[in-house]
Amino acid sequence: MHVVTIPLPALGNRCHLVHDGASALVVDPPRDLRPVERAAEQAGVDIRVVADTHVHNDYVSGALGLARRHGADYLLSAEEKVDFERVGVRDGDRVAVGRMSLKVLATPGHTRHHQSFLVTAATAGAGGPTAGAVFSGGSLLHGTVGRTDLVDPRLATDLARAQWRSARRLAALDPATLLHPTHGFGSFCASRPAETGDGDVTLGSQRGTNPVLTTDEETFVSDLVAGFGPVPRYYGHMAPLNRAGAGRSAGRAARPVTAAQVSDAVLAGAWVVDLRGRDRFAEGHLTGSVSVEQGPQLATYVGWLVPWGDDIVLLTDDPARLGEAVSDLAAIGVEGVGTHVLDGSEAMGARYRRTDWAGYRTAPAGVRRVVVDVRQRDEWRTGHLPGALHLPVQDVERAAHRLPAGELWVHCRSGYRAGIAASLLHRTGRSVVHVDDGWERVEELAIPTVAGLAA
Repeated sequence: MHVVTIPLPALGNRCHLVHDGASALVVDPPRDLRPVERAAEQAGVDIRVVADTHVHNDYVSGALGLARRHGADYLLSAEEKVDFERVGVRDGDRVAVGRMSLKVLATPGHTRHHQSFLVTAATAGAGGPTAGAVFSGGSLLHGTVGRTDLVDPRLATDLARAQWRSARRLAALDPATLLHPTHGFGSFCASRPAETGDGDVTLGSQRGTNPVLTTDEETFVSDLVAGFGPVPRYYGHMAPLNRAGAGRSAGRAARPVTAAQVSDAVLAGAWVVDLRGRDRFAEGHLTGSVSVEQGPQLATYVGWLVPWGDDIVLLTDDPARLGEAVSDLAAIGVEGVGTHVLDGSEAMGARYRRTDWAGYRTAPAGVRRVVVDVRQRDEWRTGHLPGALHLPVQDVERAAHRLPAGELWVHCRSGYRAGIAASLLHRTGRSVVHVDDGWERVEELAIPTVAGLAA
């Protein structure tokens, strides 16, 4: 038995291809099937079974489309209500996948009908670890668990109790069992930042380190529910799309638009998203456009900031990467976006200043400076600048009008989110300085901070 882990950095997740050298199981595939099919081709195996651990809240599942393309069975909890045919499975069910055996384990918590899959070699010839591997989706993660407030915040406490019990059910398996979660690699589905070190992770290694396995139920539930961070706004649309089977196709294709149409889009109130580096954007950009630098967090922040269903036009000076951006957005159900490759003829007259923390420290006295910290609540509480205003990046668009007069100095932890926020504030007409530097430099430069205060 062999496990091929397929990183999905744009989603902050992992997908897994499990095979015996001939037949394969795929757990929690993304909408873009290419990396999964490429892994199967490289392994020389046929995809026979596809399984979702739960109805996902953070991306459009590709399980239905993958199963149909390969004539495979699609496993999903029999308790879930969906608008398509699937093989409904329940706790204790066993499914043969070539020379491997899959056992369904009910592990509610992340969702009400969440399941984990224990896969073992059914015969000695299948090879692999004797104890097998458990694919835990959003249940037990590396060093943490999946959050329990996404289905319905009112159920968060009850599901947290279920999560505690589910994690301990998994931990009671053979300690040599490999632990392969889906969430915990950047997705907001994790309740805390997960451990992401290299090497195999076993259930035994989690027993003495994962808080869910070292904390009593009442303390765990209280701490978990109190510590939830914000939920990206697009998450609310993912489960309905998945129940409708949206992932059966790749989605509507992108549409190229001209420079004139880009200008019209700005005037019409569309979201014109510039994918270039945040340094290039600050040096010159189209008036009314917004900077979301292309990278692993593109889909998260476009999906979080842009109201669902609003028109989007993507701008880039790197046509080779445009398809990747379109695919990343389709992964969360954002389809049919406009695309425009900048050719130098566009009027890129809007600009604002960038600096680093050294520049912040040496700024001339007398400048009426308003520091805007766009990090999340937990980051703010660990330390922030005295007098800074806390405005998380996802709230900048709605709250910009409440900021006081003065030059806005915008920062985050690395500069990425501050680039987004600076562009949003600049397009409202504010004078902006983007502090594009790592937060660790604040301590290195002995810039005073305060900690432990609510925003």
